[in-house]
Amino acid sequence: MLLNPIRFEPYLRPMVWGGRRLEEVLGKRLPTAEPYGESWEISDHASHPSKAVGGALAGRTLHDLMQREPAALLGASPPRSMFPWLVKFLDAQDWLSVQVHPDDESAPRLCPGEGGKTEAWFVLDAAPTAKVYAGLLPGVDEKRLRAALSAGTVADCLHSFRPRPGDCLFLPAGTVHAVGGGVLMAEVQQTSDATFRLFDWNRRDDQGQSRTLHIEQAMECINWKAGPVQPVHAEGYPQGSDAAPSPKPVRQPLVACRYFTLDYIRQREAFGCGGGKMQVLVVAHGRGTLSGQAGSCELRPGDTVLLPAGVAPQECWPEGDSLGVLRASLP
Repeated sequence: MLLNPIRFEPYLRPMVWGGRRLEEVLGKRLPTAEPYGESWEISDHASHPSKAVGGALAGRTLHDLMQREPAALLGASPPRSMFPWLVKFLDAQDWLSVQVHPDDESAPRLCPGEGGKTEAWFVLDAAPTAKVYAGLLPGVDEKRLRAALSAGTVADCLHSFRPRPGDCLFLPAGTVHAVGGGVLMAEVQQTSDATFRLFDWNRRDDQGQSRTLHIEQAMECINWKAGPVQPVHAEGYPQGSDAAPSPKPVRQPLVACRYFTLDYIRQREAFGCGGGKMQVLVVAHGRGTLSGQAGSCELRPGDTVLLPAGVAPQECWPEGDSLGVLRASLP
């Protein structure tokens, strides 16, 4: 039985667009001096199934838990072959490619072995130079986008904004997007690594090689009817590492879709979580303790905890001013 919260060993991925803030801000131990772009916190993806750390489950993979104890993990959920989400942190110091992800219908045809990829971003920190591109501008069709690709002016076809800490962006599959310039963020997405690059900012590596583009696949899965995507802002979110969060308690829905819901919770007093429904907690700011019948564990920025459906109700006890967490749940 899965009766305790579960933590997993992060999978750290070097990326050409990454930096060092996964370590500097979130405490991830980067094993080499190269730039790192992603920390996969919870994953059942075939390329890297997460391994539990600590307790009786240490060393067991999330995939093994899904196969052996799906009901204890997910609760009253339709049968699934894999865990429904991939939860990660991203450090976009340079620019991610202009890209798009397929939906459930197009993924098996365009990227065999992968599923659709709808995702949500939550900005933890953003430099003054940071920028997000999200969605096509009104009037942009395939002809205009192809012309922009040829001219190297794809950014002119995309809606953009300057992100700030606490911004949440919901990106349904088929949405053209990019981010960079110094953005640290958390992401909850469907379990998929299907990405089609449209434009990579004319970037080349030390050997003069550019990364592969997937223009035709991208064109097939773009949702041409979807326009600009605007962020939802977490109420009273601290703006900068030294800024104090608002003392007002917050329980704010950010995203609700067929794959997950995402809420922002900020409290100065203890609050409950888990108990009968599978949830994932991502610590965004502040410190605290997660306590239950089986014991307690520390919560600090960058921590990610899976609460199986079979876990008894837990309590989060903030320390200091407040504790801010993202809570992902099954719909």
